[in-house]
Amino acid sequence: MTTRREREWYAISLRPQGQHRRLRDAVSRAGGRLLALSPLRIVALDDADARSRLRDALNAPRCIFTSPNAVACAARLQPLQTSGVIAVGAGTADALRRHGVPEAIAPKRMDSEGVLDLAELRDVAGQRIGLVSGEGGRGLIERTLRERGPDVMRANVYRRETVKFSPAQLQRFDALPPATVLFVTSAEALAAAFDQLDGERRAKLLGLPAIVASERLHEACAEVGFNRITVATSARPADLVRAANALA
Repeated sequence: MTTRREREWYAISLRPQGQHRRLRDAVSRAGGRLLALSPLRIVALDDADARSRLRDALNAPRCIFTSPNAVACAARLQPLQTSGVIAVGAGTADALRRHGVPEAIAPKRMDSEGVLDLAELRDVAGQRIGLVSGEGGRGLIERTLRERGPDVMRANVYRRETVKFSPAQLQRFDALPPATVLFVTSAEALAAAFDQLDGERRAKLLGLPAIVASERLHEACAEVGFNRITVATSARPADLVRAANALA
C-alpha cells in the first residue's frame, strides 16, 4: 500500500522572494508541496527620475506593462489611471485589474514576441508609447518598437537583486523525490538559479519536468538542456498547476 508521502507530488518555484504564496496555495489545493527557491528579489525604485518617467509613460496613448512586478511597483509610485494599456500576459492583466485598470489588452502568446505581434503595435511610427518595466531584461520590446518608429517612453520601476540560496534550502532541494516539477516563469530567475548550483545539482534540476509560462521560456529551457518541457496556458498559479497535473 502506498503512503501519503509516496502519493504527494512536489514542485519548485523560482519566483522572486516573497512572491510564492499564491503558487504555494494552488499546489497545496492540488495535493502537492512547494519548495520556494528564490534566486532573485524585486526592489522597487522610488526616486524622482522613476516618478517622472512613469508619469510620462502613463500619459502616452498606449502604455505597455511587462510584468505583475512592473504593475505593483508602478502603483506604489502613483495611481494607474490610464487607458490604452497592454499587458504582456494574463498575470500582468490580472495585476492591472487589481490596481484599477480593468481593460488591458493581452496577447494570446504571453511574452514579448506576442506583444509585438499585436495589431495595435504594428503601425506605430510617430506615436508615443509608454513602457513600464524593470531594469535589465531582454529589451526586445523596446528595441523592436524603436525600429518601428514611435517615441518609446520607458519607465523602470524596479530592479532585480540576487538572493543566495541558504544551506537549508539546498538540503531540501537535494531531498526532493523524483515526483517533482519545476515551475519556470522567468528566464532571468532560471539563469540566476543555475549560477548558484554545482554540477550535480544542475543535473538534478535539468532532469525534472519543466512547466513554463510561455513559448519563449520553452526555448530558454531547451537551450540550457531540459528535455521534458510543458507550456502552461499562462503564468497564473492555477494554470501552472493544471499543466503539472496534466503531465502527471
